[in-house]
Amino acid sequence: MHIMEGFLPHPWWEAWYALSLPVVVYGIYRMNQLVKERRETLPLLALAGAFIFVLSSLKLPSVTGSCSHPTGAGMGAILFGPAITAVLCLVVLVYQALFLAHGGLTTLGANLFSMGIAGPAVAYLIYRSAGKLKLNFYISIFLAVTVADLATYIVTSLQLALAFPSATGGVVGSFYAFGAIFAVTQIPLAILEGVVIALIFKYIIQVKGDVMVRLRVIDEKRLGELKGAIPA
Repeated sequence: MHIMEGFLPHPWWEAWYALSLPVVVYGIYRMNQLVKERRETLPLLALAGAFIFVLSSLKLPSVTGSCSHPTGAGMGAILFGPAITAVLCLVVLVYQALFLAHGGLTTLGANLFSMGIAGPAVAYLIYRSAGKLKLNFYISIFLAVTVADLATYIVTSLQLALAFPSATGGVVGSFYAFGAIFAVTQIPLAILEGVVIALIFKYIIQVKGDVMVRLRVIDEKRLGELKGAIPA
């Protein structure tokens, strides 16, 4: 997913910076509010950031100029919303660009938009929609995380296709070509990420379920059902 340093030409890298900046500014505002009002969420915030860092550092070879890996951003989006997750991803992406040669500073805006904004927004929307449809909690988590992971790579494919349209098929042809290469590694990785994060939520429910209620991830009744105190 991480597009490497210097790979995106002008004006695409500037355009993705411009699109990502307002979300980051709003995310910083929302994070400051959260920390001031609910300091008990700090351990979960740190866990979400660490999880994004670890999973997104596990890169596999894929498209030229990019790579394939889980993102970990779906968990943050479900817990804190997409705007705060964008800030967590920004910190991770800057560290990876500076110290791990993973991604880059000129491509930071594009990488942030795909992994820190588009993917988390999809995860949040799917989780909230699944809740309204009364789907099983863990299936909702799995669907939100898996589809969000794939959405991240669809956006990366679009970013690369816009910058490098095919000589014969144009942007559409290039988009399908990048997407097909990503799909080989990313579909199984996305499914695996969905399973892992659903299991992590099972653990969080047991040890920090009250915090999830205060974050409005679930309500008291659902928490009781998941802990087995109230029959589902």
